[in-house]
Amino acid sequence: MTVEGLEFVDELLQVGPIARPHHSDFARRRSRELRGALTISEARLWSVIRRGATGARFRRQVPIGRWIADFASLDPRIVVEVDGASHEWGDETERTSYLESQGFTVLRFDNELIADEVDLAFRVIKESVRMLRAQRED
Repeated sequence: MTVEGLEFVDELLQVGPIARPHHSDFARRRSRELRGALTISEARLWSVIRRGATGARFRRQVPIGRWIADFASLDPRIVVEVDGASHEWGDETERTSYLESQGFTVLRFDNELIADEVDLAFRVIKESVRMLRAQRED
């Protein structure tokens, strides 16, 4: 079952090999600082995905290797990124490749989408959680 208008979610969900990521000391310290300083878009998205509303438990500002994911769930392995001024666009390909190599599915949302249609982002995340769990059960 696919949520109406979210047919593209199938293409996003490709589970790679799962390994325990190693965090750098810098990433661990920086993630603690960032948890207290969410952007407006991150705070808005967090308000709708927290406490298992998507069917998964997400954490904020999670260190994964040398990067810090805006939001991450370990079951299923999903990283949600809210892209805006705080992200350095040059490292996104390397960052995404690394996260995928650690078994995470990466979902990216633009600040404008979160501002205008946070419910759409919520539905995409919720459907991704459902589909990843269904794939795992097969």
